[in-house]
Amino acid sequence: MKQLLKEFLAYNLWANQLLTNCILALDAGDWTKTLNSSFPSLHKTLLHMWDADSIWWQRMEGADNIKVPSKYFQEDTIELVGRLVLQNEAWSAKVNDLDADALARTFSYTNLKGDQFVQPLYQVVLHICNHGTYHRGQLVTMLRTLGVREIPQTDFVHWARKN
Repeated sequence: MKQLLKEFLAYNLWANQLLTNCILALDAGDWTKTLNSSFPSLHKTLLHMWDADSIWWQRMEGADNIKVPSKYFQEDTIELVGRLVLQNEAWSAKVNDLDADALARTFSYTNLKGDQFVQPLYQVVLHICNHGTYHRGQLVTMLRTLGVREIPQTDFVHWARKN
């Protein structure tokens, strides 16, 4: 299981880097342009992705007070991409350092609505990667709406073929 989680996290980081490089190549005004999606811009979608990765990290680390990045982050998309990538790298390093028992161990947490849950860490890692895939799909659609023609392939199979 650990090898699979390491691969999914490596893929998640790779795909995020490819797509964010494409986004950062746009005019800065396009980063915050209002588009029709779950979140109103490329920037806000990336911010949501970082929120989720960070919140799950804090839960996994046992934080008492969860800090939601979008509630304090005021920087531009370049800084946002850097923070998202750093969080992705932290998840990869964490899983690399844990053994199979630690990955299967459950932890309890409270969601933002106040509901309590108990889950094994490996399920959270899979969720993070799946969540990233979902929102990268939205980012691709937003890029197409902006007229971008050269969008990198970020499917898992493309990563697997290269690795």
